Amino acid sequence: MKGLVCVSRVDLKPLSLSEASPLDPLQGMHITDMKRSSNRLASWSSDYFGQVGASALCCVKKREIKMRPGGPLRVTCKDYPRPDIDNTFNFLEAAALSASFRSAPRPNRPLQVVIAGAGLAGLSTAKYLADLGHKPILLEARDVLGGKVAAWKDDDGDWYETGLHIFFGAYPNVQNLFGELGINDRLQWKEHSMIFALPNKPGQFSRFDFMEVLPAPLNVGLLPAIVGGQAYVEAQDGLTVKEWMCKQGVPDRVSDEVFVAMSKALNFINPEELSMQCILIALNRFLQEKHGSKMAFLDGNPPERLCKPIVDHVQSLGGQLQLNSRLQKIELNNDGTVKHFLLANGDIVEGDVYVSAMPVDILKLVLPQEWKEVSYFKKLEKLVGVPVINIHIWFDRKLKNTYDHLLFSRSPILSVYADMSVTCKEYYDPNRSMLELVFAPAHEWIARSDEDILEATLKELSKLFPDEIADDGSKAKVLKYHVVKTPRSVYKTVPNCEPCRPLQRSPIKGFYLSGDYTKQKYLASMEGAVLSGKLCAQAILQDYSLLAAQAGQNEVVEATFA
Repeated sequence: MKGLVCVSRVDLKPLSLSEASPLDPLQGMHITDMKRSSNRLASWSSDYFGQVGASALCCVKKREIKMRPGGPLRVTCKDYPRPDIDNTFNFLEAAALSASFRSAPRPNRPLQVVIAGAGLAGLSTAKYLADLGHKPILLEARDVLGGKVAAWKDDDGDWYETGLHIFFGAYPNVQNLFGELGINDRLQWKEHSMIFALPNKPGQFSRFDFMEVLPAPLNVGLLPAIVGGQAYVEAQDGLTVKEWMCKQGVPDRVSDEVFVAMSKALNFINPEELSMQCILIALNRFLQEKHGSKMAFLDGNPPERLCKPIVDHVQSLGGQLQLNSRLQKIELNNDGTVKHFLLANGDIVEGDVYVSAMPVDILKLVLPQEWKEVSYFKKLEKLVGVPVINIHIWFDRKLKNTYDHLLFSRSPILSVYADMSVTCKEYYDPNRSMLELVFAPAHEWIARSDEDILEATLKELSKLFPDEIADDGSKAKVLKYHVVKTPRSVYKTVPNCEPCRPLQRSPIKGFYLSGDYTKQKYLASMEGAVLSGKLCAQAILQDYSLLAAQAGQNEVVEATFA
């Protein structure tokens, strides 16, 4: 592309442990967080499932948004009140877990807990350990908080993010966290609807409006997931989405028009690869929660608007944060337990307890050789991050064929997108649009140049905005763009991964894991990351007596040799 005022990018390339770059493959976007909105579509659309003889009650109103002579029909959206989720079972369950940390007896000897990684999992772990009265020490490899929700400010003062993040009503632990920090007002709730680009109809969209009262889904294919709950869902881990659809007799058209979009949104891969468990987990959450599919955007950049309040809370209770503190090596004692964390800058960080809140691909790079044959750690080899690309494009004008909402593109290379100049307060611009798009599947593009990626993106956008964007640049002009490549994002949810997801308590005494890949009932998402942090803190609470006794013994030994 020629004539651009500014071209910039962040390329999160895999690093060897010896490299000291400020960027690492800290797995990119939580598109899982935005993606699950397409989940109900399979059950709800009688247009689709009526063809297979299944009874499917239509719980949404579907209508086509057509172009008019004077321009596209715009969906007039605005920020909506926070949904009434505080009395739902899942919210109350999450609230009870949070309260258990605050009400637990104060420790006679607070533990120093060293946590590697200040993404949402690490921040959540630190927050709830601080609530317990312990002293977390957060180590972040980069100079920015957030991990998969990290963001950067360019020379013009514009923010660009690792991913497009959507907060759902079905995220009870995330919603509790916002309330506990007093920042509920930072979520911009949108209209309870979903908007899909229509295949083969440039510039036209389908809109699905959710009814407030949802009748029970009767589709025979999905009923077992509702009745059987988590047990049935996990039992489907051995099937791909494509295989499950064939087993249920679902026509290929449904997979092509619905489940391709769902699979790409949930895990950035196609139905031929994705485990059906991933789809069913999302369906189980949203079909059973009235407000579960409601979506909100954060009102600004995640490091400042979400991560910083967590750090402020932790520090107010005596915790610490160290940026630019990349873990280089986990040094062991003779008995195989952790002696200390060695950082890339040569510093040694010691504590009573150690937590890895790093992405699973990073953890595997620093795993001590002595641990690698332990079954608990050996299973991690099955969990491999999927590549994702996030692209931001600033145009010289306000695009008309866009909405104040998340949009599903149904493009072969674009998953979802949003005009952030409309949906987000901090990024608001009345004169120019900034589209943020998820480029997936990205495995064939991750090594391509930014220029190639931009060119391919504009070609797809010319179909979504045929009157406003041309791939030759003859219409709306690109002022600048940022590309964020994440070679290893959330773990690739292929069949038979579920047994490989580890519990937060490892077999190594005093060493724990936190991360959305660990065992918890949500997908690899922001909700999964926050919940994993709470479960990690809960495991440490349960082990406190043993951990405190060990810490006391270590102090005696150190005093003896002093």
